[in-house]
Amino acid sequence: MPNQETPYFLDTNILVYAYDHKYPDKMERARDLIAAEKPWLISWQAVQEFCNVAIHKFTIPLDTAYLSELLDILLIPHCQIYPNASVWQNALRIQSETQYRFYDSQIVAAALHSKASILFSEDLQHGRRFGDLQILNPFLE
Repeated sequence: MPNQETPYFLDTNILVYAYDHKYPDKMERARDLIAAEKPWLISWQAVQEFCNVAIHKFTIPLDTAYLSELLDILLIPHCQIYPNASVWQNALRIQSETQYRFYDSQIVAAALHSKASILFSEDLQHGRRFGDLQILNPFLE
């Protein structure tokens, strides 16, 4: 990415709100985060979860051709964190310390691994910090 700013990290729910018409009040804010000029990142987990929800749980499921395009032009270019031992071990530590569900802990661990300063998520504790990473719920601002 040409922009050298510290990226922020998006939890799966931000991607879901940006594309599921079930949540029109949250759609605009989620799309603003995705369209912002500041760089953002996601993990392999967010890609997998988003695809599953988009096909099986959206009010109007995305067809596979559109989802394939979305993967190519949006999701894959921003997916920078892939499974590795460091992320999994850190996720276990986070889960033990916070009692978050393991998948939520993986998102935090992936955001930490990415060196992001902000993790946007609706599901986690707004304002909580993990070192230099702060969790923010973008729908409260």
